Order: sequence, then structure tokens, then C-alpha cells
Amino acid sequence: MADNEVMSEEEKAMMAEWEAMASQALGVGNEPAAPEAAATEEAGSTRILNQDEIDSLLGFNDGSGQDQASGVMALINSALVNYERLPMLDIVFDRLVRLMSTSLRNLTSDNVEVSLDQVSTVRFGDYMNSIPLPAMLSLFKAEEWDNSGLMMVDSALIYSIVDVLLGGRKGTPAIRIEGRPYTTIETKLIERMIGVVLSDMSSAFDPLSPVTFSMERMETNPRFAAITQGSNACVLARLRIDMGDRGGRIEILLPYATLEPIRELLLQMFMGEKFGRDSIWETHLTNELYLTDIDLQAVLAEKTVSLGDILNWKPGTLVMFNARPKDRVELRCGNFPMFKAATGQKQGVLAVRIDHYVPPAKKNT
Repeated sequence: MADNEVMSEEEKAMMAEWEAMASQALGVGNEPAAPEAAATEEAGSTRILNQDEIDSLLGFNDGSGQDQASGVMALINSALVNYERLPMLDIVFDRLVRLMSTSLRNLTSDNVEVSLDQVSTVRFGDYMNSIPLPAMLSLFKAEEWDNSGLMMVDSALIYSIVDVLLGGRKGTPAIRIEGRPYTTIETKLIERMIGVVLSDMSSAFDPLSPVTFSMERMETNPRFAAITQGSNACVLARLRIDMGDRGGRIEILLPYATLEPIRELLLQMFMGEKFGRDSIWETHLTNELYLTDIDLQAVLAEKTVSLGDILNWKPGTLVMFNARPKDRVELRCGNFPMFKAATGQKQGVLAVRIDHYVPPAKKNT
């Protein structure tokens, strides 16, 4: 008991000594300092950040549901392009949901409900590391865009589709057998479903830009499904498919490099947007321009003479031009040359026949 009391006294003495050393390091004495000296010492001292301030600086939120990143994480993710800058994608995926609902009902002969959970932007490497295994990864190619995409089907949907297509009873959840590779029958059935989804994707993009999505191969290991660099930005669409008590998720990943050929179309706010152009007014203006009368001047030849020579001209003075009867004349509208024409006569009247268009001269900027 005495030993414990002695040890506690030694610990108290050691703690007092550490507190004194810490006070000297921070410039805090036992006696109260003057207000000016205290302010100077406080300004010169280094304040230690607490955990909340460190988390805020690094951009880690506390799970409060804030989607906006801040701090260092905001700088890291600043290279990502927000999908909301491509508003037409929402319309395309909404159209895909409607098409898939009909197609999957015809495929499964069951009541299928398809919903769009989220459309977001992710880095390709981060997404590949977050895929829940086991899963099936389908690599498809956009023929007209000459690039690739990725579709992930999770295990819950795989077993649900297999159960439905092979005649499983309604009202019972699909039996999931983990820890084994997918059989050939399961793979073929999922390929059939993926073919239906890719066909619907082509139809969803058709009003915007005709494209054909064709499946290249199936993979179960994410390391063998690389279609772009790990740091590249991609658009990720998460779709939920429900068939009564069964269902699962499909995730469609499209790199921004794949969408680059139609980027200008995806920037539209609605289908067929022309950014303020009025087709009725354009047609009316075109018709009126066709009815406009303009004056054309036929220039037979030109010659540059000095003002002194012109002042010396008298009635009967002969002016020689370097032109021949077969030379073509130039038709001008104001000071702009428009056509080249050959001269002749028709019904006793001097006439020209246009045979060459003169393109406008380019201005040097």
C-alpha cells in the first residue's frame, strides 16, 4: 500500500514538472502578464488544431449528409466533370428506364419495375475498387463513337434472372450460392439480358445521335475489365430492377472519352434545342431574300490613268483598253465581283452569259 502511495506521489511530481515545461515552451508564466504582452504572446504562439478542424481542412465530412466536398478533397476531385453539365444525359437515362421496363417484361414474362437510382461522376479506378464481388462485368463498344463502356450486374440480379428464366416460383426469393464461379447456363442467360439492355441503350440514344452498342466479352474479375485509365472521369448510372420479391442492380459506366463525340448534343437543355434559332423566321427571311432585286454591273475592262491625263482629254480623244472581244467580263454587285461572263448578242441586244462564280475574297485578320 505504501509503495502505491509512493508511486502516485512520484507520478504527481512528474506531471507537475511536465506542466511547468509545457508552460515555459508556450511562454505562459505563473504570474499574470500585462494585457499587451499577453496579446503579443498569443499572436506569436502556434495554435494546435483539433480533430474537427483537421477533418474540415482535409474535406472529410462527419456523415451529416453533405455532398459537397471541401478542403484538400475538393482540390483532388476538381478535375472531375460534374455530369449535371451534360443535362441531356438525364433525358437519355429516363428514356432507357422506360424502354427497359417494357423489354424486360417481355423477356421474363413477369412484372418488372426499373428505376433510376442515381447518375454520378466517378473515377474509373475508384469505381473498379468498389465493385461488390461476385458480379458480372460486360464490356461493350459504341461502334459509331469508336470507344467502350462497362456494365455491371450484381449477384442478386444474376440469380434472380436465372431463377425467373428457368421457371422459378413467384413469391420466393432466389437462392444465392456464394463461393463458386458462374456456370455456362447462368452466363448465357445474363448475356441475353445484357443484349436486351444494350439494344434499349441504342434506342435511348437514337433521338440524340444514332449509335450501336455491341457486347464484346464478359468478365468476372475487375482487373480484366479495364477500358480506360484509372484516373479518368466516367459517368455512372445505377439502375434498380425489381421483380416482385426478387431483383438487383445494373450499373452502366460510360467514360467521358466515350461521350466526347456527342458532347455538344449532351449540353442541350432539351431535345432538338437550337439555342434561340427560329426556323419560321429563317424560312421567311430566306424567301424574301430570293425575291430581292439587286443591280449588277458588267465591267468590260479597266484602266488606271493619272488625273493629269484625264484633264487633257478632249472630245475625240482615243482611249485604248487592253481587252479583246473574246475576253470574259466581270459582273459586280457594288464593289464586290460576283461572276465571270462571256459577251454576245441576243435578239439584237448586248447580253452576257454567266459561266463562272467568283468566290468572295478572305479578309486578313
